[in-house]
Amino acid sequence: MQQIAEFKAIIAFIVELEKLKNVERRIKPAGLSRFENSAEHSWQIALLALTLSRYASQSVNELKVVTMLLLHDVVEIDTGDKFAYDANHDDYANEHAAAVRLFALLPAPLGDEFLALWEEFEEAKSPEAQFAKAIDRLMPILQNLQNGCQSWLSHNVSVKQILSKNAAIEKANPALWAWVKEQVMEKALAVGLDIE
Repeated sequence: MQQIAEFKAIIAFIVELEKLKNVERRIKPAGLSRFENSAEHSWQIALLALTLSRYASQSVNELKVVTMLLLHDVVEIDTGDKFAYDANHDDYANEHAAAVRLFALLPAPLGDEFLALWEEFEEAKSPEAQFAKAIDRLMPILQNLQNGCQSWLSHNVSVKQILSKNAAIEKANPALWAWVKEQVMEKALAVGLDIE
């Protein structure tokens, strides 16, 4: 009977995650006119992490990284998506409250483990959290490079803001960050983004 109760709790959590598919982000997938949702973002960065983990500056546990990336935005079910360049982007108190609520749907100790991973991602001190944060920052850059800088242009984001906000990518791999900076500068000049 305990196992059935745990199955029901896990299914309730998974059904609650359906709401993440309705959380619209500010970026459009390459070649599409609609905006991406947070569930799509989480799936794509999990795969990006798997493909790039062999190039991480520090050795990382791939399962831990992927789990962090799949969990990190579930809080947006309650808080909504915050655009990375907005002043109110960092909303730890509300996001933490959402994480506590959502992960409490799961049976113990799984809910506690997921909450701890979510908190570890937010703190960005472990090699896995630093790598996961870098991947989370990298994906929107790659999308903007492919979609004509759509979200940067729509929100008047400057090259200086892009490079400052995403500098954590250097912790994942300095060569990757150097390449990304070159790509951003090249695309910025082509589409007329402000440098400062």
